[in-house]
Amino acid sequence: MPRRIAAVRTDMPYANLSPDLVLAAVEAAGYPADGRVLALNSYENRVYQIGIEDATPVVAKFYRPGRWSDAAILEEHAFALELAALEIPVVAPLVTDGVTLHAHEGYRYALFPRRGGRWPELGTADDRQWIGRFLGRIHQAGRAAAFAHRSRLDVGALGRQSRDFLLRGRWVPDYLAPKYEQLTDTLLEVVEDCADGWRGARVLRIHGDCHRGNVLWTDAGPHFVDLDDCTTGPAVQDLWMLLAGDAGEMRVALTDLLAGYEQFLPFDRREIALIEPLRALRMIHYGAWIARRWADPAFPRAFPWFAEPRYWEEHYRALEEQLAAVEAPPLEL
Repeated sequence: MPRRIAAVRTDMPYANLSPDLVLAAVEAAGYPADGRVLALNSYENRVYQIGIEDATPVVAKFYRPGRWSDAAILEEHAFALELAALEIPVVAPLVTDGVTLHAHEGYRYALFPRRGGRWPELGTADDRQWIGRFLGRIHQAGRAAAFAHRSRLDVGALGRQSRDFLLRGRWVPDYLAPKYEQLTDTLLEVVEDCADGWRGARVLRIHGDCHRGNVLWTDAGPHFVDLDDCTTGPAVQDLWMLLAGDAGEMRVALTDLLAGYEQFLPFDRREIALIEPLRALRMIHYGAWIARRWADPAFPRAFPWFAEPRYWEEHYRALEEQLAAVEAPPLEL
């Protein structure tokens, strides 16, 4: 079983974030709360739906202490507001007296309008083209300026730094660690070769974490939520996480996404070869993300399987399969 080590943060950043504090923070930002607090599904940050007297509830997002600078958070907000001003369906923060980022009792937070919706099936060509059009518009705006304070998508940070953190912390069971190290060495060497310089692709401001959980669908179509990971990177990062199934199914889905996307922006076909390397990096980084947050009580509750040898055995087999996927020829449209 993985051993908890001193390198993992032992403080609990949200220990003092009580319902009373949440309500007081919302009221301090100028919204009279009616006492209703509903915790929403979020781990990196803490997110609540707050009832407002004689008005529609708002959503309060409390940022994880120490993760982002104020300047980086404000760039997230500015990007969301820029997209919303272009009538791109992104849930942007509420502006109160010219302010989007608030602070209360040591916590930084932002308020958002409540927006409902359902998980997007993306089961039809029309739906895939619809979301592709909006991604094309997001990236069209993303090219218009650059981030100064947000992170950049980085192969080393996602790959080797994440892998090394897991090994140093002995999160991988001892009996599996040597094989895991050897496999990830091979995998990351191939990924680094495939993704070197993002194959010459242009980098731009992107959503950064555009999986289906961050897209909500209504009868009016899709809208995008949670730009917490917006970053500078290649366009394909916002496309590949919307693909699922075997190669044939992904080929059809990507063809449809690009049919919508390219109504607004050309797509560099060289980026298709980045799909499986990016998937490999996310698989490794995901484990390190959980390990780095293990001292937060929400993580052991949400991911109890992470501390079991069986998880690491399955993860190892998944990485073996991913190595084969990275080494295989990329999708051809």
